[in-house]
Amino acid sequence: MNSRQRRGVILLLLSVLCAIAAFVGVLSVIKNVESKVGPEKTAYRLKTDVAAYKALDPGQFEKVTMPQRWLPPTAVTDLDKVSGKIAVTPLKKGSLLQEDMIVERPALKAGQQEIAIMIDAATGVAGKINPGARVNIYATFEGKRPEDKPVSKVIVVGAQVIDVGKLTPLEAKDPGATTTGRQAGEAVPITFALNTQDAQRVAYAESFASHVRLALLAPGSAAGVPPGQRTYTLDGDK
Repeated sequence: MNSRQRRGVILLLLSVLCAIAAFVGVLSVIKNVESKVGPEKTAYRLKTDVAAYKALDPGQFEKVTMPQRWLPPTAVTDLDKVSGKIAVTPLKKGSLLQEDMIVERPALKAGQQEIAIMIDAATGVAGKINPGARVNIYATFEGKRPEDKPVSKVIVVGAQVIDVGKLTPLEAKDPGATTTGRQAGEAVPITFALNTQDAQRVAYAESFASHVRLALLAPGSAAGVPPGQRTYTLDGDK
């Protein structure tokens, strides 16, 4: 091997050593970054806006990966957790889904049944009644005879709301009916969890009352209404 060949071998060895040194340096940098960032974990981000108190669907979210150390402790990492849940507040597109954004949808208890009625949007809901709320249900009945006074009654005390539907056009009842009936406008279907007797009261009022209204109860407040105050006529104020 002549001197030129020896120089070529030496240069080749030096190139290999430099490549190895560079590779080791890159691995060191990667290891250093990983030690600072830590392992990554899967989370979920909203693909679209979700209104408050609306049921959640896995299709509303997209999977994202981010360092675990930067992930909030309340972040949802298992999409099965949204099953049967509703949004507590309006959720914005791009937001990271967290456990404190969702709650269980109100469910029926033993002996209860679901019943839904249309409630006038202007006078009965006003956007403040949501799933989980407690309300008193009032119904106003016209007198059977011309000389009879209209009567307002509390037909259900402390009814639990389990779902609030979308705003729906409401047609007026048949003008030839014996009751005054609702006027055409907009209404919201409200679903309640009630026992059999209260469900019958609500069904009767929905069919025969001239108006059905809801009174929202403050959280934790007593829902009781004394028997003597459950029926009202204008004569009662005289």
